[in-house]
Amino acid sequence: MDNASQLKEEGNKYFQGNDYENAIKSYTKALKVAKDKSLQAVLFRNRAACFLKKLSFANSPLAIDINASDIKALYRRSQALEKLGKLDQAFKDIQRCATIEPRNKNFQETLRRLGASIQEKVSTMFSTDARVQQMFEILLDEKSEKEKREKAANNLIVLGREEAGAERIFQNNGLNLLLRLIDTKNPELVLAAIRTLSGMCTDHKARATAILHMLGIDNICLWMSTNHEEISLAVSNLLQAIIDSLTGEGKKEEHGKEDALVLDTKKDLKAVTMRLLDMLPNKKVSGQGRDRALNLLNKNIPRKDLRIHDNSRTLFVIDNGLKKILKVAGQIPDMPNCLPLTENTQLTASVLLNKLYDDLRCDPERDNFRLLCEEYIQSKIDPQDMDKTLHAIQTVSGVLQGPFYLGNKLLGMKGVMEMMVALCGSEREIDQLVAVEALIHASTKLSRATFIITNGISLLKEIYKKTQNEKIKIRALVGLCKLGSAGGTDYGLRQFAEGSTEKLARQCRKWLCNPAIDTRTRKWAIEGLAYLTLDADVKDDFVEDEPAMQAMFELTSDKTILYSVATVLVNCTNSYDVKEIIPELVQLAKFSKQHVPEEHPKDKKDFVSKRVKRLVAAGVTSSLVCMVKADSAILTDQTKELLARVFLALCEDAKDRGTIVAQGGGKVILSASYFRCTEVGKIKASHALAKIAAISNPDIAFPGERVYEVVRPLVSLLNTERDGLQNYEALLGLTNFSGRSDKLRQKIIKEKALPDIENYMFENHDQLRQAATECMCNLVVNKEVQERFIADGNDRLKLLVLLCGEDDDKVQNAAAGALAMLTAAHKKLCHKLTEVTTQWLEILQRLCLHDKLNVQHRGLVIVYNLIHADQELAKKLVESEMLEILTIVGKQADDPQRQHVLKVARECLVKFMDYGMIKPISKKNED
Repeated sequence: MDNASQLKEEGNKYFQGNDYENAIKSYTKALKVAKDKSLQAVLFRNRAACFLKKLSFANSPLAIDINASDIKALYRRSQALEKLGKLDQAFKDIQRCATIEPRNKNFQETLRRLGASIQEKVSTMFSTDARVQQMFEILLDEKSEKEKREKAANNLIVLGREEAGAERIFQNNGLNLLLRLIDTKNPELVLAAIRTLSGMCTDHKARATAILHMLGIDNICLWMSTNHEEISLAVSNLLQAIIDSLTGEGKKEEHGKEDALVLDTKKDLKAVTMRLLDMLPNKKVSGQGRDRALNLLNKNIPRKDLRIHDNSRTLFVIDNGLKKILKVAGQIPDMPNCLPLTENTQLTASVLLNKLYDDLRCDPERDNFRLLCEEYIQSKIDPQDMDKTLHAIQTVSGVLQGPFYLGNKLLGMKGVMEMMVALCGSEREIDQLVAVEALIHASTKLSRATFIITNGISLLKEIYKKTQNEKIKIRALVGLCKLGSAGGTDYGLRQFAEGSTEKLARQCRKWLCNPAIDTRTRKWAIEGLAYLTLDADVKDDFVEDEPAMQAMFELTSDKTILYSVATVLVNCTNSYDVKEIIPELVQLAKFSKQHVPEEHPKDKKDFVSKRVKRLVAAGVTSSLVCMVKADSAILTDQTKELLARVFLALCEDAKDRGTIVAQGGGKVILSASYFRCTEVGKIKASHALAKIAAISNPDIAFPGERVYEVVRPLVSLLNTERDGLQNYEALLGLTNFSGRSDKLRQKIIKEKALPDIENYMFENHDQLRQAATECMCNLVVNKEVQERFIADGNDRLKLLVLLCGEDDDKVQNAAAGALAMLTAAHKKLCHKLTEVTTQWLEILQRLCLHDKLNVQHRGLVIVYNLIHADQELAKKLVESEMLEILTIVGKQADDPQRQHVLKVARECLVKFMDYGMIKPISKKNED
């Protein structure tokens, strides 16, 4: 922290202790060393707040006896009061100044301005106050018409989102009136009140703090626990708005008075966090309320950027709430003493465990996390109490679905794996259910799967054959599926005999398509397919089974299966990363008798393309759109990455991109590229965007303002860390956009894409050079880009001229187009063109004789621009072979296909005649 910031913090402490004299001294010292303008502004406002506090004391002599003749002091105080929004007091001081010096124009102007501001504020206050009062009267009157009440409720919400409206509601007993609306228990009024409160809290720390204290965190959490989904969500949004304001996140708007206040929010944030943690093990809290609490913890506790050093919020939650989260993760829904849960609760708890673990910075922190988990699990293991032990195994299952590395360590605890295998042989169905699920989650790694294949596979088979309970049967089947896929995509590492995986997959599809089975059980069939679709035969069979695909798409409304569905789609489209097999290393591996990965024949490109086509035809895009809309912690960064991979695979064939756009895919891919996602996911989503942007009409694919948001992800692909295909397709997308409007060109420039585009114009790769040059051809229409070419000391124009001399027709065409526009726009560039290289005339002549009409036309336009720019330039051309070329072209017979070329050549000759450099051909000679 620099000296100015330290002095500011020192001043803040004095301010909070009501020591305004020392606070002023600290802020004044800070102002002398502060260089940052925004910090200076805050310091001025804080110091002004101190002055105002001093002036507000009735006993202070400064408040009464300020020297009326000290015009400077009066003026400064007036300025301070104005900044603090005390316009009436500021007006009195400036009025006194104007009385002492009536001819001072500055005082008179300030007096007029403040008078107008006060008048406007008064009229606004009166009109707003009246509106607020009227709305509350309508809402609290039970006899009001329904339509009137709905309108009043909507108006109140809108008013709460406006700064002036929010302040008037706050100042005019609005909080008490809003509480009365909540007390009515009428859902419509409760929603209106809560949404109004959310608007009032947004981006205003002082109001958010006051509202939190007036409502009370206990009341807020109580409302959030309601079974009314809309109200529960609205309260969750209110609490999020309060947290955002207390932490200073969200929109950064300037509030003069707001920034002058020094508020310590750490205590409030801790209290909110503690209350959310207390909700987790509370039996009185609804499943929905528990989900909201977990989602808020997921969103606000772990760092959003790991470059930030401070992870104190995570450490606080681990110390005060880790065991509470573990309790939720270890719940068994079929047990009588289970907490109220939704289908999402336990998976959300696992996601939170994962995020907290990932947010730790060092081994001692991770060891502490592990020890707390081990202590909790050991406390639940009791050979005399099987129900308690089941809770321990279920907790391990929950951790395995979160921080898997930690879960694997917990599996190594004494007796845990043995107990899981033993429970499989229990006669109690609940024991089998918990144990089978734990085995499924434990066998993700091949080494662990090998242990279970040896020790538990026979038990799973036996359970599958004997049990009549569908819930256990399907889980046992998934366990077998997972173990059967332990070799991944390696055809040579299959765990089961030929045909076994297809048999398991057929059974999974059968369960999936059976509507008589409950949804919670059917989703396990998708879990099984997530493993089995690593086998190419299974993939092919699945995409051929239309009912099975549709059944899977329909089940995506259950958010707990998003990861499994995304995994199935990634497997079917082969959009996972595949290590490149180097032939030399394969030979070496075979020689040393090492295992060599084998590719399944149906994993070749033709088969993958057919599978993608079938998925697109089955409406996979619409399903993906619904999946991405899931506003929940369950939509993890890893799930988002999988979805981005699928979208990229679907966009591979240009013919399918129109269908993807029509089904809302463009918007979803755009949001995917901005997700708080893995870096790989963002790149994949950006690449998919580039594929759509390259060939689509942007106005249709990305309607309205959304089109400008596409530019940044495209520009992100223009660097050397991305592969050539990503660079190329991003350039194609930017070329398409840059040809649409100057506003889009301006956005591309603003995103600092020009240096990268210019670099690709130097590339040795023909296609990249061509794409970059075509993009620049569209961008040179922009004045700012033109200025870059005019500026001295750069070779941009020279590069374009030399590119016109390339053998590649498309590069020539693009470079000639750019030169034609530049020379048409600026005479200076016409002169500069002839100076950048001695080859300029030869290159121009080649263009004007080109066998491609487009290239020839652009070359002739450049010549036309040079002739019209200056008589000296025209003289250089007329004395060269260019005159003969123009004459030959201009004399050709009229032809509709070549007319645009002939016209330019003839206009060049006419201009030569105007200059008197050549004479018109007489009719006699023509005869």
